[in-house]
Amino acid sequence: MSKDRNGKGPVFSGQDARQGEIILRTRVQRIIFIAGLVGIVVLALMVSLAAH
Repeated sequence: MSKDRNGKGPVFSGQDARQGEIILRTRVQRIIFIAGLVGIVVLALMVSLAAH
């Protein structure tokens, strides 16, 4: 990244950019999130097995 602060776009401090929070308020949101994580693992296993 360029150190030029005159460029376009927002500038965030390191403290603001570092913070992240996943908020899953409903059961459906939690199920979809967990299913996505499981799907990534299953996909990685399938690709790994297909490579052999």
